[in-house]
Amino acid sequence: MRAKQRIRWNAVVLACVSAAFAACAPQGGARGVGSRVPGAIPAGAAEAPARLAASPRHGEWVMVRVGDADSVRAWVVYPERRDRAPVVVVVHEIYGLTSWMRGVADQLAADGFIAIAPDLLSGKNVPAGPDGDPVRDSATAAIRTLDAAAVQRRVDATAAHAMALPAALPRYGIVGFCWGGGVSFAHAAHAPGLGASVVYYGVAPPAAQLASVRAPVLGLYGENDARVNATIAPADSALRALGRTYQHQVFAGAGHGFLRQQDGQNGANLQAARAAWSLTVQWFHRHLRG
Repeated sequence: MRAKQRIRWNAVVLACVSAAFAACAPQGGARGVGSRVPGAIPAGAAEAPARLAASPRHGEWVMVRVGDADSVRAWVVYPERRDRAPVVVVVHEIYGLTSWMRGVADQLAADGFIAIAPDLLSGKNVPAGPDGDPVRDSATAAIRTLDAAAVQRRVDATAAHAMALPAALPRYGIVGFCWGGGVSFAHAAHAPGLGASVVYYGVAPPAAQLASVRAPVLGLYGENDARVNATIAPADSALRALGRTYQHQVFAGAGHGFLRQQDGQNGANLQAARAAWSLTVQWFHRHLRG
């Protein structure tokens, strides 16, 4: 009975956020955003390669220079719109820059943003599997060797590269998932020029770092994710005391990685994915004025 009540509550939340999004999201005729399907969300992991292959949007690999001695490969996708677009940097999970992550970037482009996803394992020589994605064990091991400051420098360079594109506005946000969610939260503390951050089931930085946060942060979490969720309350208290914006939503019955694993948790992950994506797009349109 409790599980059914949670699913019904998620449905109510989804209806509310969908109505709010419809009321405040930019319309194609006014802003020039083409081919956006209301209510569309990124595909789950199994469906992502086919959805990506069928996308009408232009996506391409680029190399982004990071200072004098480093570079990072990135996947950039352009929206179909007649005017310039704000940028969203997409930070991958602990599994690396997979086809699923590129599909997330493609959906952000469908929603009107220039989306750019840096491969933060560039230079680590992580082998690819038969599907072209990084081998999971290798990617996970390589992620654990990354220097946090170097990761932020690569994100800085990726954002700067994208904002310098002729089709881009000089405004950017960031969204990350799992390990990348922690990176996106840390970026809010690192980058004074950030316009907005969205954190999908990623840990918050230590309280001592939160004083540097200026951008509004949206946190989206699954209920069945105690390790990550233990960081929500301390961050909320610290940011509230500082007068910063940190809104967070915990989705009943959903687990860690619910946007990727949409078929999990007896329907709760899919409900969470639908509601969370509406909140994500609304957040970026509001704070990046896209």
